[in-house]
Amino acid sequence: MEAQYPAHWEADVVLADGGTAHVRPIRPADADRLRAFYSRLSAESIYFRFFGPRPRLSDRDVERFTNVDYDNRVALIATIGAEMVAVIRYDRTEPGEAEVAFLVEDAHQGRGVASVLLEHLAATARERGIERFVADVLPANMKMMGVLRQAGYTAESRFADGVVRMTLDLTPTETSAEVTASREHRAESRSIARLLAPGSVAVIGASREPGGVGQTVLRNLLAADFTGPVFPVHRQVRAVAGVRAYPSVTAIDGEVDLAVVAVPAEGVLDVVKECAEKGVHGLVVVSSGFGETGASGRARQDELARIARSYGLRVVGPNCLGIANTAPAVKLNATLAATVPGRGRVGFFSQSGALGTALLQRVAQRGMGISSFVSAGNRADVSGNDLLQYWEEDDATEVILLYLESLGNPRKFTRLARRIARSKPIVVVKSGGTPAGHSAEELGLPDSAISSLFAQAGLIRVDDLIQLFDVGQLLAYQPLPAGPRVALVTNSDALGLLAADACLAAGLEPRPPVNLGAAAGPAEFAAALAGELAAEEVDAAVVIYMPPIPGESDEVAAELLRVSQGSAKPVLATFRGHLGMHPSLRVPGDSGGVPARGSIPSYAAPEEAVRALAHVARYATWRAHPAVPPPELDGLDTARARALVLAALSGAPAPAGEEPGGFAEPGPPVEIDAAELLSCYGLTVWPAEVVRSPEEAVAAAERLGWPVVLKVADPGASRRAGTVRLGLTGPEMVRNAYAEFADQLGERVELAVQRMAPQPAVPTVVGVVEDRAFGPVVSFGLGEVTARLLLDQGFRLAPLTGEDAAALVRSVRAAPLLFGQYGYPPVAVPALEELLVRVGRLANDLPEVARLDLDQVLVGESEVLVLGARATLRTPAGPRLDGGPRRLS
Repeated sequence: MEAQYPAHWEADVVLADGGTAHVRPIRPADADRLRAFYSRLSAESIYFRFFGPRPRLSDRDVERFTNVDYDNRVALIATIGAEMVAVIRYDRTEPGEAEVAFLVEDAHQGRGVASVLLEHLAATARERGIERFVADVLPANMKMMGVLRQAGYTAESRFADGVVRMTLDLTPTETSAEVTASREHRAESRSIARLLAPGSVAVIGASREPGGVGQTVLRNLLAADFTGPVFPVHRQVRAVAGVRAYPSVTAIDGEVDLAVVAVPAEGVLDVVKECAEKGVHGLVVVSSGFGETGASGRARQDELARIARSYGLRVVGPNCLGIANTAPAVKLNATLAATVPGRGRVGFFSQSGALGTALLQRVAQRGMGISSFVSAGNRADVSGNDLLQYWEEDDATEVILLYLESLGNPRKFTRLARRIARSKPIVVVKSGGTPAGHSAEELGLPDSAISSLFAQAGLIRVDDLIQLFDVGQLLAYQPLPAGPRVALVTNSDALGLLAADACLAAGLEPRPPVNLGAAAGPAEFAAALAGELAAEEVDAAVVIYMPPIPGESDEVAAELLRVSQGSAKPVLATFRGHLGMHPSLRVPGDSGGVPARGSIPSYAAPEEAVRALAHVARYATWRAHPAVPPPELDGLDTARARALVLAALSGAPAPAGEEPGGFAEPGPPVEIDAAELLSCYGLTVWPAEVVRSPEEAVAAAERLGWPVVLKVADPGASRRAGTVRLGLTGPEMVRNAYAEFADQLGERVELAVQRMAPQPAVPTVVGVVEDRAFGPVVSFGLGEVTARLLLDQGFRLAPLTGEDAAALVRSVRAAPLLFGQYGYPPVAVPALEELLVRVGRLANDLPEVARLDLDQVLVGESEVLVLGARATLRTPAGPRLDGGPRRLS
């Protein structure tokens, strides 16, 4: 019987040059593929691998190399199309150690194939209990030594008997994580650059019919003056739109970098294979009839992505609007939209194809420009994560706008966003709901949790498309505010008061409006704005110019521009109710009429300007705080925690299997002693004893010490009123309380006795959930019934930094109760924040912890006490979506 391997050992990966490959374990059926691979190797590659000439592999060699047990012997191969292009393997030599070797086809060397294979093999080895790789390398084999040394693991080398023996400690390090992330970033960025900056474009399915999809894309390419050759492809006609046509993409007598596919869905897969044969780098599939049509269309879409990736192609779409790049050296409009905004500094990603045209029109109507645009449609392959990697490197992009309907790999998305938002603001509209196939309600993550996690990553989440562009134009043309203090300059007392109220509602701090009166002209506005911007207690200014009769509008605008140019503080305007970049408030750009930085954005109403400014001010505050790693913690025993978890799961049934390429369903839930687990992370649960009679309750109280609390033992009881009796100071009070519970809930109710915690204290609730999409998420809220009913909770991804924990505590609406307001004494918030950091560390270390509830956590004047805790484990079905070697999500 053929050995089986875990499904997550297979992955599609992006190579260093932006192409793709498929990584999977070798199988016995790969015998002929291995022979063909070996026949294409140079004599030098063979010599370096086997330390001597070896013209061919014997049948015995082939059988040994292709038959492995996926435990003591593992081999992974990289394939492109049907061909094997590389192999890496380990053979266990002693407990915890294995010998490693790899071989890459000469034509594919230098593409980063060996590096990505080493990442995946190291991950599989750690799963199999292997801690070290040993490799014997010839001194002249500098490429192999470079791959091993540059992996980021702790490496040692020694020379003996003409061979360099290298030893790699496979324990993940900060350096190895940085190496992986850096390689991922460069590869994915290059893969998108090949799409957005092609040297040539083929339009497959470009017919002569007016209004046809293919012809529309072709005409838009030509109208945009694309700088490279354009090749229409049509089976029957000789020319389309006056341009020579070809019967197939393989018949084109020049190179093709990008293909726009506009053929019926049934013919797309054949076109992909033709494009692979031609050497096309990427596809934009505008054709519909895929995942949006149901199960059969979804299967066709999955096959499209599989085939394209297997041949090294990236795919935008299907069912998408297309892509555009306004760079003068490219001038690409490979979309169905005739109007694409001019050159600008905003990168724009839209998951919706249907909305794409309208979105581009809105950008153009506001006078904003774009650097590049991608409509992902059904997002079979290229996603917002890929575009983030590209825009981080793109000097032409300063602001990133995203319209998302779902999140494919949310944990990776938030990781990338947290890094990129440090230098480039990211504004996102995320429609309500959860990632596909993912139930937030089941896991306890409401949509508000997504907002919290986005805020942690520095993302600016807005409610609708209008706000997306409102915020985007402010970020694109004005500096960030240094704080929340806002000056208001107006010629309308009523509008000034509306703006002030809007500031207060949005969390800004307005100064008293400077009302210049209806007759104010250029000089008055210039003097007032200059005075406000010069004040130290002003961080931004909103100018409201709504003259009752036509007046000196152009002159006023010129003065506003002049004054604002000398200030590092942002200036916004409500200029005669104009929405967008008012022509009179623009600083002339270098081309295309697109305004330059320093232009003043205008909003239809003061409230809209204030709302945009509030979003940007919160982002500026986040960005002003430097990124710091999670703090070092003492009193941790992670080895014991891991042993406890594995012991608890050892008797649980294994999760059900699935076909290679996907994840299995997680195993059934298993309870674990939460108090013992928490003790491994320096946290103590306040002792309690479960009792079943009044006398047991009295005895427990005597052992624990008076006064005591008698409460319902059900972990969910704290969510209900009337389930606890406080301050019981003697046996009679305990017996009476027990009798009350028996009358109320029945004789068989389980009760618990606990020593009375010090008072006063504020009850809070801390939780952890291992979310399938986001990974470990820590939640926090107050423990009182009203706060629970209002779902007043905050959320953060684990692990938590000290800043994350502080922000989490302050994110709930009832947080003032912790800081001495409303008659409550101030409590030990630093101790609470440390508890949150420790819980976050536990959650990050132990993916098996499916759920952890600390209910309640009493925050007193000098300490925090965990009154109750419950932990549920599940055997993971696979690694976290962003926790292993590089892979395409």
